[in-house]
Amino acid sequence: MPSSDINAFHDLLRSSKNIIAVAGAGLSAASGIPTFRGAGGMWRKYNAMSLATPEGFSKNPSLVWQFYHYRREAALKAQPNPAHIALSSFSLPSIRHQIAPESTFTLITQNVDGLSPPAADEQPRLIEIHGRLFDVLCTSRDCDHVEFNTSSPICEGLAGTEAHVAAGDLDPEIPITSLPRCAKCGSLARPGVVWFGEMPHKLDEIDEIAAKADLCLVVGTSSTARPSTCYAAEVQDRGGKVAVFNLDRSKGDRDADYLFLGPCEETLPRALGLTN
Repeated sequence: MPSSDINAFHDLLRSSKNIIAVAGAGLSAASGIPTFRGAGGMWRKYNAMSLATPEGFSKNPSLVWQFYHYRREAALKAQPNPAHIALSSFSLPSIRHQIAPESTFTLITQNVDGLSPPAADEQPRLIEIHGRLFDVLCTSRDCDHVEFNTSSPICEGLAGTEAHVAAGDLDPEIPITSLPRCAKCGSLARPGVVWFGEMPHKLDEIDEIAAKADLCLVVGTSSTARPSTCYAAEVQDRGGKVAVFNLDRSKGDRDADYLFLGPCEETLPRALGLTN
């Protein structure tokens, strides 16, 4: 059975040299960002295949853009919670080396909300494996322009539609000409997130980092879900340790070395030695 001994975990941190964290939707839950697979999750209300696949976008870009406009508006209103801030602080060598001397740290987040902030003026190793909500991609193969856009609303045609999404009443009738367009060539644009069936970002870089890790923190995501299960298992196979921070038990956490249950905005700052 996994341990919940906080003092033993602090000892482990002090001896760890290459630390990675794999974060999921539970990290942002306290910031008001809806989760997807848990109780009340978005995929229990909507069909993921119609709203988060290239095929769904091709069939009905209006529905897809309404859904992602809703998510953009929610993310724009949200603020980083103490778990985000704890990971950001831990990424600073000046802070981390007091807790885990001479260690490295990389945050691999599955979240697309942009709430994992850079720490001060330093650049933490942050990999947004599923892209970003505020990236807007041109759909024309002759263009492929990418633009970071935090406009609210992103276009007038989507203004106010977030209320329909929240109510489970998406309107399929918004004309394609009223949806977001590429700022460079004028073609239809799409959200800059990785959809089901698409390749996550920077997998080769993550593989190199994970191959050296001796401690994997799994934060706010089921330890049975990819990629957390892959990287956590890889670390353990080489003799490293895995610590899971989740609100509830999940099927895969029985294999963890440490398990801290509860809101990660409470458990994570304490486990990382940032609060008492």
